[in-house]
Amino acid sequence: MKLRYDRPATDWKRGLPIGNGNVGAVVFGGGGAETWCVTESTYWSGRSERTPSRSNGKADLERMRRLFFEGDYEAGERLAGELLQPEKGNFGTNMPVCDVVLSFGHAEEEEFARELSLDDAIVRASYRCEGVAYERETFASHADGVIVSRLRADRPGSLAFRAELRGRTESFAVQADEGGPSLRFEGQATERVHSDGECGVRGAGVLKIALRGGSARTDDATGALAVSGADEAWLFLAVSTDYGRTGAAWMAEPLLAVERAAAKGYERLKEDHLADYRPLFARVTLELGTSEREELPTDVRIRRLRDDGPERDPSLFALFYQYGRYLTIAGSREDSKLPLHLQGLWNDGEANRMAWSCDYHLDVNTQMNYYPAETGNLADSHKPLLRFVERLAEAGRAAARDFYGCEGWVAHVFTNAWGFAAPGWHYSWGLNVTGGLWLAAQLIEHYEFGRDETFLRETAYPVLRSAAEFYLDYMTVHPAGGWLVTGPSNSPENSFYPDEAARAEGRSYALSMGPVMDTMLVRELFGFCREASMKLGTDEPFRKRLEEALALLPPLAAGRDGQLREWLEDNLEARPDHRHLSHLYGLYPGAEITPDRTPELAAAARRTLVNRQRGSGLEDVEFTLALFAAGRARLRDGDEAARHLAYLIGELCFDNLLTFSKPGIAGAETFIFVADGNFGGAAALAEMLVQSHAGEIHLLPALPAAWPAGRFAGLRARGNAEVDAAWADGKLAGARVKAFSRLRTKLRYGDRIVLLDLEPGEAVSLDGELRRTEG
Repeated sequence: MKLRYDRPATDWKRGLPIGNGNVGAVVFGGGGAETWCVTESTYWSGRSERTPSRSNGKADLERMRRLFFEGDYEAGERLAGELLQPEKGNFGTNMPVCDVVLSFGHAEEEEFARELSLDDAIVRASYRCEGVAYERETFASHADGVIVSRLRADRPGSLAFRAELRGRTESFAVQADEGGPSLRFEGQATERVHSDGECGVRGAGVLKIALRGGSARTDDATGALAVSGADEAWLFLAVSTDYGRTGAAWMAEPLLAVERAAAKGYERLKEDHLADYRPLFARVTLELGTSEREELPTDVRIRRLRDDGPERDPSLFALFYQYGRYLTIAGSREDSKLPLHLQGLWNDGEANRMAWSCDYHLDVNTQMNYYPAETGNLADSHKPLLRFVERLAEAGRAAARDFYGCEGWVAHVFTNAWGFAAPGWHYSWGLNVTGGLWLAAQLIEHYEFGRDETFLRETAYPVLRSAAEFYLDYMTVHPAGGWLVTGPSNSPENSFYPDEAARAEGRSYALSMGPVMDTMLVRELFGFCREASMKLGTDEPFRKRLEEALALLPPLAAGRDGQLREWLEDNLEARPDHRHLSHLYGLYPGAEITPDRTPELAAAARRTLVNRQRGSGLEDVEFTLALFAAGRARLRDGDEAARHLAYLIGELCFDNLLTFSKPGIAGAETFIFVADGNFGGAAALAEMLVQSHAGEIHLLPALPAAWPAGRFAGLRARGNAEVDAAWADGKLAGARVKAFSRLRTKLRYGDRIVLLDLEPGEAVSLDGELRRTEG
């Protein structure tokens, strides 16, 4: 489980990421220099501010809705633009903190090698220069809250380098302390694209150097530290911010952290790092087959995958899956202050300088970051997002009142570190009234996997009940069909023609009443709250309201071309090759559509996937490919799912296996790292091996021919269970299911189904025919 390379990383896109859940870095370079691009999850520009609304609540909603019900989409959108489209304020973006630049001056390195060990969460580089062997080893310690690096040479006194800090924002000041020796910095996360250039989080940090042999001095001309004549050097970096804090005590934290680390010593820091990290990563093992390509550098394997397909290098898929789990652990720990954003914990600065923003997109991206957390046995890493949803729900109460005059809470297409919950600043993409609910569905996911009744009672149910209050107050009855619908709302971020005449004239629209995505999410919400209230023995009158509303929600339906409808009406797709697949939520990650329970809808979902994939202008975006793979896995099309994963890895990954979005997609100006492809791809791969929805655990539901033999252990299933399985010649050889709560479910493999009834702590082993075995 290593990403390995035989040449230097010339830039960020070839660097290797490390992180401790709060502070991260991408490490790149060669013999001449090494750079750590340092990030911190709370280093955000912008500020908390209430977004003014021009809407008078329900009265204005009725005015807009009347126009949409009458089919006057143009007037309806014009009015929505006037009333529900706020001005952009100091929304902000996550910013890189600084670069740590280490200059060695070794221009002619030999035998160069670098790697990221997923088993250890350590980046290593080694090479020879003028007969001296040099080694560098770097990791981000969650146990001690520091980034740590060891530099050494095999010839005494031959280690020499310069260390400097380069700020990534306008406000950044460095001070050298020769007695440390150390570099201290202070900065502020300011920029002028997503905020006014004045407001933002303040940060401070310290880079401390300890030496064995040699000396360090301050270069007055550059403010750098120059080390010479050393045998070995150890670097310790810590960063803190004032996010959510008052006073100045936070500024002393970095110095205390690096002093403690230096006193502890490198070997003990590494030992504690491994003791903290390894048990998490080792919870899941995965083998998909071996090949001679495992000995090749990772970038070479990626290029060959493009040419040869998935059969020749099955272990690259296992590496990609475990890399997704590694990034989850590195970017999101139980005590992380904020969840993973558009680029996880890392940040190349590209999204900050354009309209994108490195924020929390709520129309699949942030959710997808956490799709592999539960199945990948990393429920601890899910908790920063769950806490974030609680805070967003509180902030969303103001948006519900200000824009709709409704109870409960709502959030729309994106949010920030400050709990922004208003619509985006153009209705065509910003008026997604279920973005916050989509994110809050992760609370349901966490409960269904863990079955923690305390979490249900104290967190999931209160937050989701408040969301249900909003939709019960906000939704209206469609005059034509009598259905209870949302709106005006969009189906992220797509558009439609209401009829052939509009298509002929090129008149497309984004807003309508009752987009299918909204209905799916609301149906899941109401159903969960109904069941939760029964389990908790509370809210019987509210439960009856939910039951009445559930009966009025419109059913899913196929469109004129056999596809799953994206809108309540059978509209024509203005962009049939659009990157978003929001209306397939009921297929994945939801469970409203399954091949067994709803075969007609499953066929319509398959038609939708086929239609999207064959478009000449297909936007092959990282998250779209992950959804293609996950959707095919749910439809049990293993070969198609593998094909999409191969495309994701081979065509939409940098050399460091980080996924990217291409120039031109949603206005992107260059290739931009977007983390959701890594996480979504990992989640899709897990769905190919085990699924646990619709009342059953399904083993190897979408096993492709490219992986004829393999095994996994430790994948999680809904109901608080772990599953192990092995297969050979494309057929199940054996499986084991262990329950951590009372588990009553069906276990399926192919056409075979057995009933499981396990007590907490009980495990059952089965053979390939699902017959119980010993052991």
